Amino acid sequence: MAAPLIDARDLVKVYQVGSSEVRALDGVSLQVEQGECVAIMGPSGCGKSTFMNMLGCLDAPDSGSYRLDGVELSGLDDDALSAIRNRKIGFVFQQFNLLARTHAVDNVALPLHYAGVGRAERMRRARRRLEQVGLAGWLEHTPAQLSGGQQQRVAIARALVNDPRLLLADEPTGALDSRTSLEVMALLQALNRSGQTVVFVTHELEVARFASRCVRFRDGRVESDQPVRAADAAAILG
Repeated sequence: MAAPLIDARDLVKVYQVGSSEVRALDGVSLQVEQGECVAIMGPSGCGKSTFMNMLGCLDAPDSGSYRLDGVELSGLDDDALSAIRNRKIGFVFQQFNLLARTHAVDNVALPLHYAGVGRAERMRRARRRLEQVGLAGWLEHTPAQLSGGQQQRVAIARALVNDPRLLLADEPTGALDSRTSLEVMALLQALNRSGQTVVFVTHELEVARFASRCVRFRDGRVESDQPVRAADAAAILG
């Protein structure tokens, strides 16, 4: 049997706040298989954002083990972690983080520029990803010329342009209205059904229902970890 794509074991992260210690993560263990779609939920301050930063190689645990795609990340230097982020992880953020004066196709191609990919290939791959998210006719538009939902689609295309093994989304619908939120989540669900592994943080029950599994955090620990099915979604997520 193949190893999990994400294999986190006993992760601990402690922050010093004044004279007090805050245990943002207190022995978190979680495995995610290739092709899963996992929602991370919980109240503010429960540790879910810290955990997402660990998954994205943006922060390191004080103790514990994290293996991504079979590679143990503990002890790797910043250059090695940066290379893993660029090759294996795509990020989607609440506020889109697009370059304001840059066309959609160039925003999407930006990670490939940093990876040293030639311009012709960058443009080919960026156009393909924009087509995939339904924006084939918007390549030359800047963010100001796009709706919020379209901007988030550009951000998703950018996250996918390096063909990542893992797509991480932190409150991907937080800046969108209800109808647009459902459209964006339907897109992420379709990507997952095509084989893309997706892990996302959300406060919204309607958004979490697009996942196949919901993990709830509380006080730096995993409180529950259950599959999401239409018949029992309300009981699991409520």
